[in-house]
Amino acid sequence: MVTFAARTPLTKAFKGGLKDTPVDNLLMQLFQHALEKSRIDPKLVEDISVGNVNEPFIPYKARAAALAAGFPNTTALSSVNRFCSSGLMAIQGIANQITSGSIEIGLAVGVESMSQTPNQGFSLVPEVLSASQEAGDCLQPMGQTSENVGKDFNVPREAQDRFAAKSYQKAEHAQKSGWFDEEIVPITTKVKDPKTGEVKQVTVTADDGIRYGTTFESLSKIRPAFPKWGDKSTGGNSSQVTDGAAAVLLMKRSTAEKLGQPILAKFCGSTVVGLAPRIMGIGPSLAIPKLLGKFGLTKDDIDIFEINEAFASMAVYCLRELGIEEEKVNPRGGAYVYYPSEVTNSLPTFFSIALGHPLGATGARQAVTGLAEMRRQKKKVLVTSSKFAPSHPLGNCRRALMQSSVYWNRSRKGWFVD
Repeated sequence: MVTFAARTPLTKAFKGGLKDTPVDNLLMQLFQHALEKSRIDPKLVEDISVGNVNEPFIPYKARAAALAAGFPNTTALSSVNRFCSSGLMAIQGIANQITSGSIEIGLAVGVESMSQTPNQGFSLVPEVLSASQEAGDCLQPMGQTSENVGKDFNVPREAQDRFAAKSYQKAEHAQKSGWFDEEIVPITTKVKDPKTGEVKQVTVTADDGIRYGTTFESLSKIRPAFPKWGDKSTGGNSSQVTDGAAAVLLMKRSTAEKLGQPILAKFCGSTVVGLAPRIMGIGPSLAIPKLLGKFGLTKDDIDIFEINEAFASMAVYCLRELGIEEEKVNPRGGAYVYYPSEVTNSLPTFFSIALGHPLGATGARQAVTGLAEMRRQKKKVLVTSSKFAPSHPLGNCRRALMQSSVYWNRSRKGWFVD
């Protein structure tokens, strides 16, 4: 059972409110909020699983943060890295331990500071590259994979810009309406002014990457971001880098009832599916039907879809292939923007227009946002999807595996699918 779910603000990497916040500090405060708000006795939490992608020595840092926050040394901790699905993998791991009887209570977390630990990329040895074309395709930058999807599946620029504009507008409306307030716990930190060097203490309480006033007309004026590979993906419908974290507390039903913990959802199961790296972003079109089939559900049984929008090309294709109405997708927004070096006259720079994508945190963040939106709308069924994405230099990544999990939303007597 899910009994608590919350996240930090999501802020622009290198420019936002959490840019100077180390991961251990971010985790310590998130852990403190989880203990305070859930009112769980920390001695009862048997294991913590932390999803993260790029942070060096994350098991040490996360363990220290947990101890500093008030968890006893009897609470175990591990880290998991499934790239952009790391947060979901943490949830799945804790839930599976509970289901198997290994533990009764566990905390699943996703965290990423893309400001503090920017992606350094990787290379492959010639023996691997020569053995398989698909192995070589793992080196394709994410922008290239987006253009592959647009070209291979005929996803026009106009459709991508229209989808992106709606997503930005949803996020703006959600923030102005205060919908994110119940999801977010504040983070007190220090921020250094890059121009003056002045360091001041601030409390970050809201996402700072959402950009107001975005329209289809404004997006249609932006030039292609990846002209080497195509002309459909732009700085208005492509991905970004972000800092943030999210946490989900799970336990057995009997334990939750005994402790008086609110039951938000029940974890029922999960699945994964692979696909060609060169078109990695269409994974939701494969993973979602597979998962729904396992539980005898169809898309018509679903009220809300939370799909991680790396590129509008991929999101548009998935919605088209699945036959999902746009109104059901990411009610609180979810698109990102990337400004290439040709625009900024420097290294490629990423700015968040909507929620953002802190790699290791996104899967857990989707669960937090989805649960909050279900409560607001009083809906029964939510589907979210996230991905496995090996990383490439300068923050580019590609999706090679989609992961999905299922929860029963007890409060609405329906399914919560993640």
